[in-house]
Amino acid sequence: MNAQLRLDDLEVGFDIPAAIGMDESEIQTPCLILDLDALERNIRKMGDYAKAHGMRHRVHGKMHKSVDVAKLQEELGGAVGVCCQKVSEAEVFARGGIKDILVSNQVRDPAKIDRLARLPNLGARTIVCVDDIENVADLSAAAQKHGTQIECFVEIDCGAGRCGVTTTGAVVEIARAIDAAPNLKFTGIQAYQGAMQHLDTYEARRDKLDLAIAQVKDAVEGLKAAGLEPELVSGGGTGSYYFESNSGVYNELQCGSYAFMDADYGRILDKDGNRIDQGEWENALFILTSVMSHAKPDKAICDAGLKAQSVDSGLPFIYGRNDVEYLKCSDEHGVIGDPNGVLKVNDKLRLVPGHCDPTCNVHDWYVGVRNGKVETLWPVSARGKAF
Repeated sequence: MNAQLRLDDLEVGFDIPAAIGMDESEIQTPCLILDLDALERNIRKMGDYAKAHGMRHRVHGKMHKSVDVAKLQEELGGAVGVCCQKVSEAEVFARGGIKDILVSNQVRDPAKIDRLARLPNLGARTIVCVDDIENVADLSAAAQKHGTQIECFVEIDCGAGRCGVTTTGAVVEIARAIDAAPNLKFTGIQAYQGAMQHLDTYEARRDKLDLAIAQVKDAVEGLKAAGLEPELVSGGGTGSYYFESNSGVYNELQCGSYAFMDADYGRILDKDGNRIDQGEWENALFILTSVMSHAKPDKAICDAGLKAQSVDSGLPFIYGRNDVEYLKCSDEHGVIGDPNGVLKVNDKLRLVPGHCDPTCNVHDWYVGVRNGKVETLWPVSARGKAF
């Protein structure tokens, strides 16, 4: 793979944080590390769940932005393809060999629509979300220009308050326009309830999904009555997949964070009142950081600050430790409370980031670790692909 080729040409510390065979203690920090055993268990567990419930699982590529992770999800978890949020992300996954790609967002800019219409020429089934009938003609014209087919989901706003239409009538109207447009295919419904994924309790998330499922069922019935039965009804995240998969209306999941876990997802509770990172899923993604100063007796300073992570969903926590605490951060530094002075300069710590998606997007590499040794390096293939 490309990561291996680059290892022959570049020194550790110049462009890459580690080398295969290296001890975890030698990895340059701050960087992202993956516990490969935990990652593989998470992927297999979700794959087994989807299969047992007769669901397709389209993994969310915006979470990890990695062709290598997506391929592992296909290999070990039976994933059918990926969701992307941007055309540039989709291009990276298509060029990397992913064959079924949903841009789970609207594409309206003419230049981006043109690029979207070329994706099938890279061998990828290409699906995009539509929530405005005026978008249909532009998508059709671009697909005709390039001699390709673009498949379309009509997006329903089922509670997130972002993109999507809110009535069955609007769903049917847009679906009819897609069905009649040359080089387009009406494939189904996008119905992802993102606003409730991080609600603390299982019951609160269930109540929100009950409303969404009723709305989606009504839309499906309306489409069937119009002779436009959807092939796919897609949605479901790490905080809700069990509701969609037992709804009798969804047939495709879009879970992403389950594979890595982060602090914000980890704190939500399952049906038994337990944190989902204490049984349902394992922490597999960490920011490895080093102590760089201990001039203050009760505080250690590490090298993972704002530039190594996103704190939009809260601060990271220090994995496997209850004697020290990550307190705050600035651009280049993290302040760790160390009341008993147990840390020393150059000690390494694993941080569980508050929000995995934007944290991964500020790094170039994943360092895959097993049994304390570096086993693989994967580039963050779609890092910075924001348009």
